[in-house]
Amino acid sequence: MRYEIVGEPLPVVTCYVNPGETLITERGSMSWMSPNMKMETSTNGGIGKALGRMFSGDSLFQNRYTAMGSEGLIAFASSFPGSIRALEISPGNGLIVQKSSFLASEASVELSLHFQKKLGAGLFGGEGFIMQRLSGHGIAFIEIDGYAVEYVLQPGQQMVIDTGYLAAMTEGCSMEIHTVPGVKNMLLGGEGIFNTVVTGPGKIILQTMPVSSVAATIRPFIPSAK
Repeated sequence: MRYEIVGEPLPVVTCYVNPGETLITERGSMSWMSPNMKMETSTNGGIGKALGRMFSGDSLFQNRYTAMGSEGLIAFASSFPGSIRALEISPGNGLIVQKSSFLASEASVELSLHFQKKLGAGLFGGEGFIMQRLSGHGIAFIEIDGYAVEYVLQPGQQMVIDTGYLAAMTEGCSMEIHTVPGVKNMLLGGEGIFNTVVTGPGKIILQTMPVSSVAATIRPFIPSAK
C-alpha cells in the first residue's frame, strides 16, 4: 500500500491499495474510492470485539475494503479540523489512543478496548476510562484534533497535560491523574481541578485543539432553545 496525506487543516489520506489487499475502517469514514474497491461490513472478530469497539467510542461494525483485480484507490477524510497521522504498529509496539481517533488501517491491525488501570485516570482525566488500543502489525491512520506535537519520554520522565490534549501514547507509557495543587489554583486558575500525568518510556502525541475544548468555548455563544 502507498498513501499520501494532504489538505491540513482539513486533511484526507488517499491510499493506493495493491490487488487483494484490504483496509479496515469505522462505518462512515470512507470519503471516495475507485470502482474496484469491494466493500464488506462485518463485526471483524466476532460480537465480543465488536461490543468492545462500541464501548470505546467506535461503531459496532467495521467496513473492509479490498482492491479487486488491480490497484485500488480509497480516501478517508478527517471529521474535524486537524491532522492525520500514519503510524506503524508492530508486536510490542502498540498504541493507546483517545476515543474515536481511529480512522483506518491495514487489515492486520487490530482495534480493541484499553481500560485505564487506575479508576481516577478514567473518571477525571478527560481522556476517558475506556480508550482504544491498536495492536498487531501494519499502518494505522489516526485523527488528531488540531496540530499534532510529539515528545519522546525517557524512563521515568513525565509530562503534565491538561484535560483532552493527550491524543495518543505508546504502550510503554503510563497515565495517572494529579490534582492541581492549592485550593485557589483549583477554583480560580481556570485550568480545572485535575491534570493528566504521563510517565515514560515511550512516545506521546498531543493535540492543540481538542474538540471538547472547542465545544466548551463556543457553547456560551449558542442560543438556547426556548
